[in-house]
Amino acid sequence: MSGAAGLPGPQRLRAALAQAARDRLPVQAIGAANAMAARIGADAGFGALWVSGLEVSTVCGLPDENVLGPRDLADVVLSLRRVSDLPVIVDVDNAAGTSPAAARYAFDLASAGAAAMCLEDSAYPKCNSFSEHRAQGLAPVPTVREQIKEVKATRPELLLIARTEALICGAALEEALSRAEEYTAAGADAVLIHSKDTTGGEALDAAARWTRAPLVTVPTAFPHLGRAALGRAGFHLAIYANQLSRAALAAMRNAAESFRTTGAFRPDSLADVQDLLRVADPDARACL
Repeated sequence: MSGAAGLPGPQRLRAALAQAARDRLPVQAIGAANAMAARIGADAGFGALWVSGLEVSTVCGLPDENVLGPRDLADVVLSLRRVSDLPVIVDVDNAAGTSPAAARYAFDLASAGAAAMCLEDSAYPKCNSFSEHRAQGLAPVPTVREQIKEVKATRPELLLIARTEALICGAALEEALSRAEEYTAAGADAVLIHSKDTTGGEALDAAARWTRAPLVTVPTAFPHLGRAALGRAGFHLAIYANQLSRAALAAMRNAAESFRTTGAFRPDSLADVQDLLRVADPDARACL
């Protein structure tokens, strides 16, 4: 995506998706709930940043159940853009289930500098796609179509990824594809057919039958399918939605437990202070 580095976020992301189609190698987006994660993702060479509803809800101490509002997400976008110029894609869940709310998300997020937003067809209030304590429902197709049209009328430059939770809810692939076609016809720029099938077969079957807008995947349930395999299947964008938060949670828990039991931190298990300072100030220097 280096040739498009000087373009605004939406144009840069569109160029990257077009290149991904030519190369049959998807753009990789990494979940970033804060500036530190954004810096790590940019330094590692990811092509975009993903503002995950689950991650942001978690760091705010909130359930992943439509509790976040546009201002919460816009604040995260602003913080990411302080440390990286990568395109930012924002997960808005079902945008509170209404067209006026979807329009407000689009306006606020685009104003904050987001390149794209991802709107899902879960029924309000949503629950996490991998939740077992609650059942996900699907919104009526006409409702989602109206939300898509409202988003595109409000901020047409913002890329809109339409995500269907049909497979998550146990529907047949035919319904998932039908919903994806409806959302593309309504103006969606890309489609995400979400799946929790750990074999990856469901996602690959969907990709084999999809021929319209660019196809997006969130391979949380099937991490064994690497970038090359996803590209061969026809995916243009792969979103690694929560891996950095899960890695941070495991590392923080280990560090806290070690300190509690031994009374000391192992310096070799921690980033140095200078590394921490340089997230926001690349020229910072420290003695530790």
